[in-house]
Amino acid sequence: MARGKNETRTEYQSWLLGEILLAGLLGASLALFLNYPVLRTSYDLPELRLVLQTTMALAGGLVAVLAGARYSTEGRRVDLLLATGFFVTSLSSAVFAIGPRFSGHEVRPAESWAALIGAILGMTLIAAAPFTRGRSKYRDWSIANAVAAAAITLFVAWSLLRALGAALPGLNPPGEQQPFYLTGALALQAFVTLVAVVGWGVRFVRRGDDLARWLALGFTLMLFAALHLVFQPLLASSLVSQGDFLRMLAFILFLVGAWRAIQFAEFGRAVAEERARVAREIHDGLAQYLFAVSTHAAMLEAGAPIEETVPRIKEAAVLAQQEARFAILALSSASGTAPFDAALRRYVDVLTADGALEVDLEVDRTIRLAPDEQIEIFRIVQEGLANVRKHSNATRSEVTIGQRPFGERFVTITDDGDGFDGDEADAGQGLKNMRARAASIEGGFSLRSTPGRGTALEVVLRT
Repeated sequence: MARGKNETRTEYQSWLLGEILLAGLLGASLALFLNYPVLRTSYDLPELRLVLQTTMALAGGLVAVLAGARYSTEGRRVDLLLATGFFVTSLSSAVFAIGPRFSGHEVRPAESWAALIGAILGMTLIAAAPFTRGRSKYRDWSIANAVAAAAITLFVAWSLLRALGAALPGLNPPGEQQPFYLTGALALQAFVTLVAVVGWGVRFVRRGDDLARWLALGFTLMLFAALHLVFQPLLASSLVSQGDFLRMLAFILFLVGAWRAIQFAEFGRAVAEERARVAREIHDGLAQYLFAVSTHAAMLEAGAPIEETVPRIKEAAVLAQQEARFAILALSSASGTAPFDAALRRYVDVLTADGALEVDLEVDRTIRLAPDEQIEIFRIVQEGLANVRKHSNATRSEVTIGQRPFGERFVTITDDGDGFDGDEADAGQGLKNMRARAASIEGGFSLRSTPGRGTALEVVLRT
């Protein structure tokens, strides 16, 4: 545990040092920018500005999709607000700033203000996200509802702005005195971005959230880009400035963080599913054998004959031990078939200990089986041999787990028992269970049986 704390502390210190260096560098450049107006360079490159805006809108949309994917996996409200915020920012930019330019029209004051309002609204949602806690109970339509509400808000705001017509002041072009209302709006955007930097930084320190680290770094760049706009607004022009490149770098960091986060989320979901499956396996196997031990012990206490009850207790205890060992196998992620082979042979030894059934088990040691395949194949063989022993009156059974020349992996179970009419194949619950287990690992299941000539079943594994 101490080692984990030291590693976390080192990681936090590295991030904090990076934040300090980045903020210092950007702060120094901003100070030079303010003290020496000659450094406030901008370039009249409308095509490049349009490309940068489009790229950032697409990147923001992709971050929204990735955050939404993590929300669908984990259901946390922080991801709901994060996905909605990025989507609103990208949507407002695409509709009000990029769309008119692609259609060959100039961006009118109403669209310019709507784009700025959308950016502030989206940033507000993103800044509020790290301060939220808990998980949403109704996650199916949460993102769609949130996005729809934000889109309606933007549409209403744009409609009201359009209704003002000529009375709506435009965003001041470069070279003129900046109006106070524009300074106030851009200062508000910078303040909200500062809140986002603090919020995501605090979240990383308290929870070690990897995504929060990347978002804090990205919004640090966005903060100084917003401060550049306060002193050099270029929202409604075709000019490209230093702030545009800072925002572009910020979106690259956002993408990196979101991609890492969704990878971790998928891994966490896989682990959770694996644990749930192992829990079901323990319930279906180990719990039943322990119940059998308890039942026979109670019968012994009630006066049942010792010579009949004790062997049953011993047999159930041995099978429970086997189940426990296989549960450990299920929890491990080791590759190869050696543990699986040993567990299966141990089960066969226990099953055939009384000599009533002879089982010939052959496992190709070169075959590669995934952990989920090992578990389900074990259960299929277990169920198949149980059916042979209970219902077929067979004296011999053969189990083969191998691989054909063209790489097709298969499992076969045959016996020399009574067999049955093929029309009855769906009648037994055991056969239904085996089919379901084969389907769970994307395997094909087939069964052939003839009265008086035994039964053969085969599972062909996924390629």
